[in-house]
Amino acid sequence: MQYEFTIQVSPEIAHNVDWLKTEVSRKNGIPTSEIRHVKILKRSIDARQKAIKINLKVKVYVQEDFVDQPIQLPDYPDVSGADEIVIIGAGPAGLFAALRCIELGLKPIVLERGKDVRSRRRDLKAINRDHIVDEDSNYCFGEGGAGTYSDGKLYTRSKKRGDVNRILKLLVGFGATDQILVEAHPHIGTNKLPAIIADIREKIIERGGEIHFETRVTDFDIKNSEIRGVTLQNGSYIATNKVILATGHSARDIFELLYAKKIVIEAKPFALGVRVEHSQQLIDQIQYKCDTRGPYLPPSPYSIVKQVGGRGMYSFCMCPGGVIAPCATSPGEVVTNGWSPSKRDQPTSNSGIVVELRLEDFAEFSKYGALAGMYFQKSIEQEAWRVGGETQRVPAQRLVDMTKGKISNDLPETSYKPGLTSADMSTVFPKFIHKTLQEGFKAFDKSMRGYLTNEAVVHAPESRTSSPVRIPRDRQTLEHTQIKGLYPCGEGAGYAGGIISAAIDGEKCAEACAASIKR
Repeated sequence: MQYEFTIQVSPEIAHNVDWLKTEVSRKNGIPTSEIRHVKILKRSIDARQKAIKINLKVKVYVQEDFVDQPIQLPDYPDVSGADEIVIIGAGPAGLFAALRCIELGLKPIVLERGKDVRSRRRDLKAINRDHIVDEDSNYCFGEGGAGTYSDGKLYTRSKKRGDVNRILKLLVGFGATDQILVEAHPHIGTNKLPAIIADIREKIIERGGEIHFETRVTDFDIKNSEIRGVTLQNGSYIATNKVILATGHSARDIFELLYAKKIVIEAKPFALGVRVEHSQQLIDQIQYKCDTRGPYLPPSPYSIVKQVGGRGMYSFCMCPGGVIAPCATSPGEVVTNGWSPSKRDQPTSNSGIVVELRLEDFAEFSKYGALAGMYFQKSIEQEAWRVGGETQRVPAQRLVDMTKGKISNDLPETSYKPGLTSADMSTVFPKFIHKTLQEGFKAFDKSMRGYLTNEAVVHAPESRTSSPVRIPRDRQTLEHTQIKGLYPCGEGAGYAGGIISAAIDGEKCAEACAASIKR
């Protein structure tokens, strides 16, 4: 017989199979001799008290043997001669749209402006070492999208948008550890994700789909409010009446193209701020309330939300045991992001700390219409480039110094490879953002005593939290409200926020295309 229980145990018991079996027996009155196996279904950490506990949901096999059943991928058909769907972008939205198209008997043709995962590495090295930004191949553009080389976090609060577990199982089927099905905040790691992305690509090609790298779309052919085809940077043309637009939150050229062609888009609020790096040991001490983190606990994350002067300020994309990366997508700008390897074993932790923005904050850029937020975002990234010495060196300041408006005399070594330039953050940000950050960090310290320390370093800016533009679509058909056959999708269109929600949205758009073809 099989039973499911929810129990709370110490970290030591959670990591020892025999001790866990004994604890399940004790708490539920089942003789230990009758328990054949305890399978952990869900795991989370409760660090609210000094004695840290692990919350577990377990399945107990009583007088019944456990048979492990590996997760299988769907039986993808060969779609070589099927109806074609053009998908622009090979991030999670685009790749999962392509997989779902194949499942539904359609042939995906994926057009990706960047390079494959292996080739991207050289361009990432050039950013870190030589401060050279390739507009088509960087941390944001290329196979797998922004998440491939900036962490692979899989946690999402958007569970109402679709079947999160289905996406996680597909990732396991393509090589991810099955622990992503167990952990409350699942994570793959930048060192593991590229191989998974490459396997997804090979499956798409094997079943008759196409993926074209270094293929930037430069124009849409639209007649009578219907998509008819796309033009590529090399001048070639692809005729199609179905396009899934999954270009990501940093594809500014696509936003500008849509705006120039008078295709309806909307300015969207987003958030912007800095990325702060602490020692992981300090964050562990604060969160776990201990001098040294034990061997049974992972590096601790944190999550803080505060209201400062009526404006939200919160942590974003927190990376325990991780590093800060340069994520500019064009020369002449500086952008930061963070990532962690699968073991989260780096000595530092970092998190975006961002301030919520409102449409009225972009009034200075109103002449750009729906692109006002994008140009606001761009202006701060360009100012950071200027303040940083017109290189990928970021403007930086010790945390306490920043709250006091004091330029740091020196800066500790951080994980950000291109380097730091000591600067006053007030020269990078508008006054309302700078003031909110100063006051917000003081409020953070009230929730996490010790967080406000001059050993922590502020890096500017963290600006690509989400798309500054929404591309409106019909709620039922998912087609653009103005252009038939155009399906705005994922983060870049304003309908997702992270790998999982983007993948779910990609699947939804593929299903909408299939339904349209069937009709």
